Amino acid sequence: MLSPRKKRRIQLIVAGLVMLAAASVTIGYAMREGIEFFRSPAQVAANRPGDGVRFQLGGLVKDGSWISGATHEFVITDTRADVPVRFTGIVPDLFREGQGTIVKGFLRNGVFIADDVLAKHDEKYMPREVIDALKEQGVYKPSS
Repeated sequence: MLSPRKKRRIQLIVAGLVMLAAASVTIGYAMREGIEFFRSPAQVAANRPGDGVRFQLGGLVKDGSWISGATHEFVITDTRADVPVRFTGIVPDLFREGQGTIVKGFLRNGVFIADDVLAKHDEKYMPREVIDALKEQGVYKPSS
């Protein structure tokens, strides 16, 4: 038989473990909406995320694809795959064709609906994720 002191200690340990598990589940659930994974167009083509799943898409703005207006439409490419993008808003000043960019949003019917567009901030800068994706395909050329 266990003494009352040992029973109380076991009860406190079990209660502590239950509270720790509840806190872990709550934190994981809260972070689920805040985490956006980066994907290249080739990764999207190979393993298309479901409609409405938020992620970041990065690559180069395909030459000749940008249609400017109240809603901007352009294509992001990594030379292996292309993903059409639609963005309503003002694009950054340094956003242009042939340059690296990252967009945040989700896919809907095969079109990436962006709610944020990030562009390079000088002529030599390109986001690390975009460089890694282009290096993986052997098309990255560092500027000198």
